[in-house]
Amino acid sequence: APGQPQPDDRLRQRVLAEAKQRLRELGALAGGAPRADSAPLSGSAQQSASPASAGSLSRADSAPLADSAQQAAPPSSAGSLPRADSAPLVGSAQQPVPASTNGSGPRFADDLAACGVLLGFAYPDRIGRRRAPGRYTLSGGRGAQIAEGQTLAQAEYLVVAELDDQGVEGRIQLAAALSEGDLQTYFADAIRTVQTVEWDAEAEAVRARQSRRIGAVVLWEGPAGAPDPDRVAAALFAGIRQAGLGILPWTRAARQLQERVLFLRRHEPEGGWPDVSDEALVDTLEEWLAPYVGGMRKRADLARLNLTSVLESMLIWELRGALDREAPTHLTVPSGSRLPIDYADPEFPALAVRLQEMFGRPDTPRIAKGRVPLTLHLLSPAQRPVQVTKDLASFWRSAYFEVRKDLKGRYPKHYWPDDPLEAQATRRVRPPGTPN
Repeated sequence: APGQPQPDDRLRQRVLAEAKQRLRELGALAGGAPRADSAPLSGSAQQSASPASAGSLSRADSAPLADSAQQAAPPSSAGSLPRADSAPLVGSAQQPVPASTNGSGPRFADDLAACGVLLGFAYPDRIGRRRAPGRYTLSGGRGAQIAEGQTLAQAEYLVVAELDDQGVEGRIQLAAALSEGDLQTYFADAIRTVQTVEWDAEAEAVRARQSRRIGAVVLWEGPAGAPDPDRVAAALFAGIRQAGLGILPWTRAARQLQERVLFLRRHEPEGGWPDVSDEALVDTLEEWLAPYVGGMRKRADLARLNLTSVLESMLIWELRGALDREAPTHLTVPSGSRLPIDYADPEFPALAVRLQEMFGRPDTPRIAKGRVPLTLHLLSPAQRPVQVTKDLASFWRSAYFEVRKDLKGRYPKHYWPDDPLEAQATRRVRPPGTPN
C-alpha cells in the first residue's frame, strides 16, 4: 500500500533496530552503563527492537518479510551476526553485511565492530573522525561531541546512531567505533580522492594538496605533485585579488604609465584607451596577466614581472605613439631641464619647476592635443612652492611682482628680473653674464 514500508525497508529497519539494541547491551551507550531495555527508536527505525539473546544480535528472521524477502534469514550462531548476505540492504546500504568466514563465526573481531559497519551503511553521513578528544567531524559536515571520560572518546573513527542535534555540535547519545580497516574495506565506493589548488595567504604562494575523503571527513592529506597549470594560474589570480594589486612589482615607471593611459582615457574618450584602473585590472587579471605568469606560483615569482612592458602590451601600436605625443613622461622647460609630469590626478596633471627656469615662457604648457593645461607648481630656489597656477601669462602680469619682492629678500644673490618674459631662464643662481 502507498506509504507502507517496502520489503527491503523492513529488513533494513529490523537490522538497524537490532544493531542499536546490541550496542545498548554491550555498553556502547554514550554516558553510562549498558542498557538492555531498548526505548522506541526514531527515524526509520520506529519499530521497537526485539530483545536479543545474550551475546548475539536478535535474529533478522523473527518476522516474515513480503515479496522478495519472504524467506527467513538463516539463524546466526551464538555470539555472531545474522547472515546479512541473505538479503541486501537498501539506500546507502546496498552492500551486503559481511558474512562469516567459516560459517560459524563473524568476520569481525567482535559484535561492536559489526555494529559500526552496519551503522555506517545506514548512516553514511554520520561517519566521524576525531579532531580532538571527545570531538568529531562527521562525514555530513557537522560536528559532534561525546564526554571525554567515555571509552569511545578516544576512538579515531566512529559511527553515530543517535545524536542530539541541538547546539553548534550535537551530543552523541549512541555510537559504535569503526576501524580504519573496515572503513577502507566496506566504504571504498564512498571514498573520494580530492586535489585542492589554493592560495596560501600566509606563505604568499599557491599550495597544491591531495586528500582522501569520505564526505567532509579527511582520511589522508599530503602534497600533490604536478597540479594542472590552469588551476595553479587560477589560484594565483585568486591570491592576487585577495592581497590586492600591491603584491605585484610596481615601479614608478609602471605607475606613471598607468596614470598616463587613465589621463588620456578621461580627456580623449574617443581614442579607444583601455581601462587600466586598479579596479579594472583586478577584474580582468586573466586577460592581461595570464600570458606572463606561466610556471609562477608565489610572490617571489611575481617579482620577475616587468609591469611596464605588461601594461604597454595592452596598447595597440597606434596608441603607443599617441601616448608619447599627447601624454609625455617629461617636459623640457626654457632652462633646458627635462622635468617629469605628474599624472596622479588625471584631472589636473602637474609640473613642479623652479620659477627661474620658466623665465621667457609666455604661457602655460598644454598636453592632450592642447586640451589640458599643466598645473604649474612654481618653486623657490629651495624647492618650496611659491605659486600654483594653470595660467602662467596671468601670473607674469600680476602676481609675479609680489612673489619677486619676497624671493629677492630671501635669496638676494639669485636672479629676479624686472621683466620675466624677456629674461633668460636659468638652473643656476644667475645666468652667465648677468650683473649681480
